[in-house]
Amino acid sequence: MRFGSDSDQDPWQQPMDGSHASGSKAVADGPGTQRTQYPYVTGSSIIALKYKDGVIMASDTGASYGSTLRYKSVERIKAVGKHSLIGASGEFSDFQEILRYLDELTLSDHMWDDGNSLGPKEVHSYLTRVMYNRRNKFDPLWNSLVIGGVKKGPKGEEKYLGMVNMIGTHFEENHIATGFGNHMAIPILRTEWREDMTFEEAVKLVEKCLLVLLYRDRSSINKFQIAKITTEGATIYPPYSLKTYWGFAAFENPAQGAVGSW
Repeated sequence: MRFGSDSDQDPWQQPMDGSHASGSKAVADGPGTQRTQYPYVTGSSIIALKYKDGVIMASDTGASYGSTLRYKSVERIKAVGKHSLIGASGEFSDFQEILRYLDELTLSDHMWDDGNSLGPKEVHSYLTRVMYNRRNKFDPLWNSLVIGGVKKGPKGEEKYLGMVNMIGTHFEENHIATGFGNHMAIPILRTEWREDMTFEEAVKLVEKCLLVLLYRDRSSINKFQIAKITTEGATIYPPYSLKTYWGFAAFENPAQGAVGSW
């Protein structure tokens, strides 16, 4: 199911009157034009980290229609070219538009047929320009994007992990969490992440973060997807669930001791 627009325009040539509206709505008011953006179908956190052999990325597969958790099988992690993975929080139709831009970018790069291909650092740089360009038009793409990958560089196989948000703010890091995960998962990652983690250890760490978010983030569901990228390429695993426990006293009687609550 596609939620977004099918605009054929390129990201640098969007109309200034806001008429295309990918995940947004333009409203004319008086002599001028007034834009009001409404993110409709949104996804929650992305968790990503470097490990010994590459980069691992994880998210749930839920997407909310406003405050209603409406869609339960939305995949928000995709492969980009030969060397990169991208994951997105935020408006899903805007993410679909970004994937269209990246398809055009990788196709154009492939047509040069010069033996080179775009790596995660180049994809990240491109997306920072796209997001900042749209922000400057007061018509942003409502996403936080995580880009990870592995590509051969001057020092051998180099792992890369970066993020960019809807206003173009970007950085590189060894571990990244977007959305609610930026508050709840980052302390766990800072405490337990190691550069020499095996894939199995990295999976356990991201699952711990996903469980914390499941318990505390109303937009999260117990259906998760994990992806990894190494020198051998990208692998996106089928969705699965984690074992949960809801027998805590605070869950059974959350209003106890709360004056004035139901």
